[in-house]
Amino acid sequence: MASAKTMNPGKKKAGLFTNLYRYREYYIMLIPGILFFLVFCYGPMYGLVIAFQDYYPLKGISGSEFVGLKHFKALFSNPFFLSVLKNTLIISVYKLLVCFPAPIFLCIALNEIKHAKFKKFAQSVSYLPHFISWVVVSGIIIEFLSPSRGPINILLQNLGFDPIFFVAEPKYFRGVLVASDLWKSIGWGSIVYLAAVTSIDPSLYEAAEMDGAGRIKRIIHITLPALAPIITVMLIMQSGKILNDSFEQVYNFLTPTTYEVGDVISTFVYRMGIQKMQYSFTTAVDLFKNIISFGLVMLTNYVARKTNDYALW
Repeated sequence: MASAKTMNPGKKKAGLFTNLYRYREYYIMLIPGILFFLVFCYGPMYGLVIAFQDYYPLKGISGSEFVGLKHFKALFSNPFFLSVLKNTLIISVYKLLVCFPAPIFLCIALNEIKHAKFKKFAQSVSYLPHFISWVVVSGIIIEFLSPSRGPINILLQNLGFDPIFFVAEPKYFRGVLVASDLWKSIGWGSIVYLAAVTSIDPSLYEAAEMDGAGRIKRIIHITLPALAPIITVMLIMQSGKILNDSFEQVYNFLTPTTYEVGDVISTFVYRMGIQKMQYSFTTAVDLFKNIISFGLVMLTNYVARKTNDYALW
């Protein structure tokens, strides 16, 4: 039997440049995103070399003395670093436990709303906090929790309790961070799950309803399995952010009375790098943090690949 190539001698496989030209509009649309990552993500990686130098701005990277692992040794012997690392891990784990599943529940709740106009209104209201800066959000939260003017403390006083300055109390501070992050991110985080839900065939819900499945069973057996791939991918990506705390959020809420529970890696780097100008030391901190984050992503992806069919690679 003649091969396909013999039967179609004029038909050739499109080459790389042919495909590039054929889909040129799509590749052109990729250029801004590629440039962004090249300039702001990959370009600055050259500066990681200063973690192994005694860097002086006047000498530059090429003129600064190479000192090996000196700054990493200083990092692990720093009396404040373990406390900062502990605070970062605790706050990040709290956020992961609360803020990661919350958009999934919101997505499911919005999907169950049958009134189209109310559904759009609820979605819009949940998205709005994402577009407010942490400076404004922190001001709103601090005023809302004010011991003299805040509605929460006014209610507590009316019930006979003493007012509580939540933002300045160490035992409540982490809860304030988690709650404010939840309010700000829950709506925006639900978008990707809502996109996955829209791809579900409505006939599946109709068939399940005809078989007598209630709302809860339809969610368990149809909605959640459809969301499983995107939930796995988002969890893998979120695992890499455990040490990447939100500097803007913590910095705007942090007070001297809450340093023991709220001082995190990013605020520590800010003080050491910007205020004390220890550039090499803070670069070593960031490099250590990124290596751990990369390892967590690899580990989570490995576990996901071994336990189900969904993973990044």
